[in-house]
Amino acid sequence: MSELAAKRGAVPAAKKALFLVFRIGNERFALKATEVAEVLPRLALKPIAQAPLWVAGIFAHRGALVPVIDLSALTFGTSAQARTSTRLVLVNYQPQPWSEARWLGLILEQATDTLRCDPAEFQPYGLDNQQAPYLGPVREDAQGLMQWIGVADLLTAPVRALLFSAELSL
Repeated sequence: MSELAAKRGAVPAAKKALFLVFRIGNERFALKATEVAEVLPRLALKPIAQAPLWVAGIFAHRGALVPVIDLSALTFGTSAQARTSTRLVLVNYQPQPWSEARWLGLILEQATDTLRCDPAEFQPYGLDNQQAPYLGPVREDAQGLMQWIGVADLLTAPVRALLFSAELSL
């Protein structure tokens, strides 16, 4: 069989995607790497008045003010631990396909690993957690379950209006 004929008959390889893996407590989570703009060390933040407790603050980065949320505090009500592996991860936050993407900072614990896998390996887990719509499907491996975080679903409309208004109340 010629090489061309072999290629035509071959089953297409599964499309693999790269994920940033992190932890909240003992639980593993993943962000799609295409949504990650930059991984920074933890930085000093200016608090935002009247923001929810899980909004960690704001900082200036490359000429833009970037709001930051503590994903551990948002998800489980406890702040991320200050570890050497705790990172401030800038993501491209775009709640609607037609809206402009903005930077949003996420404080993530143990954000030092990556995973390359087929996104179809993440499967719905059967719970409709309307209070946390950003908690997406799960993937099982030898270490247990890992949950995909949906960046576009992180903020409610009122919090989005507070964090991305033209004039932030600092």
